[in-house]
Amino acid sequence: MFVPNQYREPDSSWMVDLIHDNPLALAVSNGSSSDGPFATHLPVIPDPWIADEWPDTLAGVTLLGHMNRANPHWRALETTDIILLTFMGPHAYVSPAVYEVTPAAPTWNFTSVHVRGTVEQIDSLEETLDVVRATALAFENRFGFGWDQSESVDYFRKIVPGVGAFRVTVTGAEGMFKLSQEQPAEVRERVRRSFSGRECGRHRETAELMGRLPRTDP
Repeated sequence: MFVPNQYREPDSSWMVDLIHDNPLALAVSNGSSSDGPFATHLPVIPDPWIADEWPDTLAGVTLLGHMNRANPHWRALETTDIILLTFMGPHAYVSPAVYEVTPAAPTWNFTSVHVRGTVEQIDSLEETLDVVRATALAFENRFGFGWDQSESVDYFRKIVPGVGAFRVTVTGAEGMFKLSQEQPAEVRERVRRSFSGRECGRHRETAELMGRLPRTDP
């Protein structure tokens, strides 16, 4: 991912926070067949048997994911393959009208993290079940309503043969936080205020991130 210097994350915690809050990744890998590259949207969690929560940095972290075994992407995926996981965070269109200066051009403020790593397929049905249960537990705790999965474990066992689970050992990560850093401080503040006043949650989340930026001119 091309990341101009002014859009690089201030520290690694920004990337960790973005993935924690936006855990649905686009997984991309080449595969060995002419049908590649392959891309699949899937949820990702840190391996709970190594760390109970997201660490402060992504280097060397083990992540867990799963997809449908009927997916051609799964059939093309092999242990030791390199995989790219892309995570999209808050983003919003910036109208030149907000700048209150002329000339000006429209743009799009956005945040994203690209994570690269090596794949290890999980063959064991019991380990696959563990991944499914851990994923459901992680997201229910974070986004759900207190659902108890204990009465659904037998159902999980029925569907798990159709699930392809895998581990990813992170080898590198880059984040792009394009939040009007190229603009003077007063213009950035006008953009931030315009986002914070919108009803759309995505705009307000973008405004919150802009509020975390150091208040210095480029």
